[in-house]
Amino acid sequence: MSTVRVPDVVPSPTQDSERLRTAVQGWGTDEKAIIWVLGHRNASQRKKIRETYQELYKESLIDRLQSELSGDFGKAVILWTLDPPERDAKLANDFLKKKGPNKLQVIVEIACATSPQHLLAVRQSYCSLFNRSLEEDIVSKVPLLPLRKLLVGLVSSYRYDGEVVDGEVAELEAAKLHDAVERKQLDHDDVVHILSTRNLFQLRATFQFYKQKYGKSIDQDIKSCGTGDLESILQIVVWCIDRPEKHFAEVVRASVLGLGTDEDSLTRAIITRAEIDLMKIRGEYHDAYATSLDNAVIDDTSGDYKDFLLTLLGARL
Repeated sequence: MSTVRVPDVVPSPTQDSERLRTAVQGWGTDEKAIIWVLGHRNASQRKKIRETYQELYKESLIDRLQSELSGDFGKAVILWTLDPPERDAKLANDFLKKKGPNKLQVIVEIACATSPQHLLAVRQSYCSLFNRSLEEDIVSKVPLLPLRKLLVGLVSSYRYDGEVVDGEVAELEAAKLHDAVERKQLDHDDVVHILSTRNLFQLRATFQFYKQKYGKSIDQDIKSCGTGDLESILQIVVWCIDRPEKHFAEVVRASVLGLGTDEDSLTRAIITRAEIDLMKIRGEYHDAYATSLDNAVIDDTSGDYKDFLLTLLGARL
């Protein structure tokens, strides 16, 4: 469920482009106008604004925003204004350059918490932007073989997108997953095959059957196998398939805990989910931490960056 508040009467792309042009011309930049226009438009409307702006002024809106805005606010606005597949391709590329297993979260999110059509579009955008495939970069930048095997399997898949569930298959594959967990063979071909090919509804049925038969959820059993990178990433795979709102609530929570704020993770969680399930994430966050996601943003951010994130959260500023 989207949290973006699109007005009942939406100005034309030409009107929006003209307002944005005024906001980035002259002395200083009108950040409030940029937030008001882009923060209250859905993906298809933002695409039309980008196209119209290019036609009217013979320049890229993205390039203009990059030259006018800076800091976390600028990063957030540009990510939001990009076409979603291009945005996620850029996020994947950026995170693959980072160190540590957390860099791989975004790959799992794209592969397991979005639609098959979106994943395919991200892979196509990745090739167009970087002249190589996402799979190639995973192979070259992920040193641990079991992780490479899992992630390549996940991003290479094209799942069926229907709500089809076979109970017998769920029972059989729950047993296969349990056997792999018991043997601590988390990179077994059966595990990769099941997690990367079955539709999300089938996998949720498999996870449910797993818990009913074996007493613990599969992510709990994976956690008991160890604290390595593969175990951590597999838990995220399960969460993104089974309850993505739980995963993204935890991403937000981790980004605001302790000294300092992980703005990149906070921005990613809000921007990538604002038009998908951010309302559910807000509910999950409140239930898990007894405070609102809005308060988390208010307490850990400031200025235009704060106002922009709150706008995407649906707050009335």
